[in-house]
Amino acid sequence: MTTLRSAALGPLCTTDAVHKAQATLALDLRLPVGRTERLSPSAPIPGRPARPELIAHTLLKPKPLTTVEGRALLVHSVAHIELNAIDLALDVVWRFPDLPEAFYTDWMRIAQEEAKHFMLLREHLCSLGYDYGDFPAHNGLWEMAERTQDDVLARIGIVPRTLEARGLDASPGVKNKLIGAGDHEASQILDLILEEEIGHVAAGNRWYRHLCEARGLDPAATYAQLIAQYDAPKLRPPFNMAARRRAGFDDAELAALG
Repeated sequence: MTTLRSAALGPLCTTDAVHKAQATLALDLRLPVGRTERLSPSAPIPGRPARPELIAHTLLKPKPLTTVEGRALLVHSVAHIELNAIDLALDVVWRFPDLPEAFYTDWMRIAQEEAKHFMLLREHLCSLGYDYGDFPAHNGLWEMAERTQDDVLARIGIVPRTLEARGLDASPGVKNKLIGAGDHEASQILDLILEEEIGHVAAGNRWYRHLCEARGLDPAATYAQLIAQYDAPKLRPPFNMAARRRAGFDDAELAALG
């Protein structure tokens, strides 16, 4: 019998970006979860297209937003993040067994929302005369997924609560740049993405605290240990405090940001 967790491996292993998103959107959340299954991928994960070329993030250089190419490059960078986010959510679903069924349905729903985001951005990119893969990108998100592959607490503590929460902080600035460049359609897409990403980070906060409670760990002290252990990126302002609060960060966590 096909289960939700085993079905996640299909799009995760798919190499074509558009097909990956479409296959994710086609997954049926009513499938039995299969929470106790021990699964193994039959192909390399994540499936990746031949393009974009993946390079160090320090080598990525913006171009003026006064040009169509510059705006397309910025949209492409966000689309690349969303494609990685599909893989990250699908990977959580298949990789970690023996969690509550709601954990898996939450992350599969998140994968489908990330797929929707990617398709919206890719469609807009095509309207600018470009396509996904036309610009280089970096592999930072998936590199952290590999480093946290043996511990679901580390994965949830660092990926949604740290890396994806940085997206909440960055969104207003990216939106303002696009509005300033006259790309109002892209700014509207970012509004939709921000609203749903708040829910994704909220799920990360909720499940992180659940996992800490199950292990008898203090969430704040454990988070500091995880950041140091996995050499997670340091958070820098500006912070989107309103979005972070809606995503479930408490007063102490917000105050610690400075």
